[in-house]
Amino acid sequence: MSEPSNALAGKVIIVTGAGGGIGSETVRGAVDRGGSVVAMDLAGAGLDQTASLDGVVALEGDVTSTADWERVLAAAIDSFGTVDGLVNNAGIEGAITPLIEYPEAMFDRVLDVNVKGVWLGMKIVGPTMLDKGAGAIVNLASVAGLGGASNLSAYSASKHAVIGLSKSAALEMAPSGVRVNAVCPSPIDTRMMRSLEESMKSDDLDLDTMQQLIAASIPLGRYGQPSEVGDLICFLLSDDAKFLSGAAIPIDGAMKAR
Repeated sequence: MSEPSNALAGKVIIVTGAGGGIGSETVRGAVDRGGSVVAMDLAGAGLDQTASLDGVVALEGDVTSTADWERVLAAAIDSFGTVDGLVNNAGIEGAITPLIEYPEAMFDRVLDVNVKGVWLGMKIVGPTMLDKGAGAIVNLASVAGLGGASNLSAYSASKHAVIGLSKSAALEMAPSGVRVNAVCPSPIDTRMMRSLEESMKSDDLDLDTMQQLIAASIPLGRYGQPSEVGDLICFLLSDDAKFLSGAAIPIDGAMKAR
């Protein structure tokens, strides 16, 4: 994490998927920069450590539930008086399997969490920022939303949809002073990558070799770190990015520079 600043001083941020790698680093980065955070994640998803930070209110919740979103928004207003930013980070990878073999129930679940969850967050939290004429929303997409991803059809489709939602929301909300951007990470050193690695290994390809191959596919030669994505998110939430909206920003070690 970069040196703390006061870039988010006085700002109140809601972060979903806050118990995971990118989510927890975003919460930590926001607090380090002077912000207050309402951290949301599923029960058992690792919120305990995040909840221990000063300036953080942690709540269990499902991003696909309107009632849970309304409860989180109410908690933010009750605890801090307003909302200045939203980070729609919660997401799942789904199955790693060819499109024609993809389970229908899993396809529905991936789109429910990764797309509906983002839409609900903007729909329910957005009006608070629109009413005050200021705010910033950051939605987590992926490099898989900038191109295809073999055997990850539902995940890739969902992240393309997140970019589309972000751009549409940016156009709609700009007249009221609310900015919306999408962040598109490459492989990041998180639980999700551990799950993908486990699914991709085989008798002919052990885990270490596969990790080396994935890292070699990234021009910078390594996985990204959750804190590096968190730094970018915190920048986009801050007034330092006050003219930046409607973008889908790769943070990918130059993967999409090809």
